[in-house]
Amino acid sequence: MAKIAGYGGVGVAFALAANSFFAEWPAATETSSGHVAPRQNPPHLFYGSWKNVEAAKEEYLVKPEYTVDINGVTIKLNHNKNKIAKHANVMSKHLTEDMYNRLKDKTTSNGITLDKCIKTGIENPGHPTIATVGMVAGDAESYDTFKELFDPVIDERHGGYPPDAKHPTNLDLSQVIDGNIDPSYVISTRVRSGRSVAGIPLPPSCTKAERRKVEQVVTKALRNMPGDLAGDYYPLAGSKSYAPKPGGMSHSEEEQLREDHFLFQEPDSTLLISGGMERDWPDARGIFHNKDKNALVWLNEEDHLRIISMEMGADIKGVFSRFVRLCNAVEGVVKKEGYGFSHSEHLGYILTCPSNLGTGLRASMMVKLPYLSQMPYFKKLAGKYRIQIRGSGGVDSEFNGVFDLSNADRLGTGEVDLVNTMIRGVGEMIEEEKRLEKLMKD
Repeated sequence: MAKIAGYGGVGVAFALAANSFFAEWPAATETSSGHVAPRQNPPHLFYGSWKNVEAAKEEYLVKPEYTVDINGVTIKLNHNKNKIAKHANVMSKHLTEDMYNRLKDKTTSNGITLDKCIKTGIENPGHPTIATVGMVAGDAESYDTFKELFDPVIDERHGGYPPDAKHPTNLDLSQVIDGNIDPSYVISTRVRSGRSVAGIPLPPSCTKAERRKVEQVVTKALRNMPGDLAGDYYPLAGSKSYAPKPGGMSHSEEEQLREDHFLFQEPDSTLLISGGMERDWPDARGIFHNKDKNALVWLNEEDHLRIISMEMGADIKGVFSRFVRLCNAVEGVVKKEGYGFSHSEHLGYILTCPSNLGTGLRASMMVKLPYLSQMPYFKKLAGKYRIQIRGSGGVDSEFNGVFDLSNADRLGTGEVDLVNTMIRGVGEMIEEEKRLEKLMKD
């Protein structure tokens, strides 16, 4: 595959919000025609022609397994371990040669390119249970600059969401239903969402300095969390970006947080690595948690922030109530620092992956379904109830009888409505598991 690093021949600085906090960085470099040059740190040009796009797709369909080293950890990567014959992600269904040629030379004010946005989908053909999106945004502006492609991708991924739609919000806790979930089948419950600090490019495209700026702004805010949400921030082991804890937490502390399912892994997903989200690992990455470790904030993984409420068992009302308080508290203290979160009337909260737009909310339960998961209609049943299935270890993990079940939708529906969708769907799937269990015993 021909790659064209440095395509365009012009060095690029970075466009950032007109906030004096970012004054140390110059505005984005423009060419003589007024066009913002493609960002070079990290690289943002990979293809340059439709021929090269097609060649890259063919390469990653048959690319053999290989290893990468991330912070001393050897990670095996296979971009098409299910050996599908052609690309099946949503982006690949909508990107045409004519569209590519119309968009390939456009950039956002931060120098984000189409090539950068589609790279994850070019290098990752598809997934066995999840209709992967196949593209990411490098900044909030990407959704507008490349809307010719993003709009149909968003429409399909979210089950119908036209370009003129407006995203609703509903955080009325009194509307959360009781449901019919047998708690003996549920291991744990979690509600999470993401947020992006306005004015800073997103993780696929940010520089090391910009990533550190996110950490600086957010950790200052998190230190002022109220009441039972109060806690501390712990940088990953080896991170030197956070002055109060130079070198970060210890390796043993980090591994314990992972074993307890509180902390994200090193980026072992081909989706994250194709998106460039492993760069400079572990610098400026970390976790905030309260004393009880049921209110968490991840920094600089796939999104600037992941806000998480979780606990063992099936108390979804309690988990969601804490989630709402945590979101409100985080946004409140960030605003006191003079910043806000990227949001639009059309797309709701702006995040890296189009699948997380809108609420960005993923309400999930870890559920034991050993019999149902063996049935050929397992995925179809989940789809009927708008439930997304993941393995217990995350999006790329193998199936082992325990599953992470969550609402499939994020956009066009309010938060409470998505939680209720999860409650209904999980309840119905557990009832089917119980029916099959009884049949097997009889």
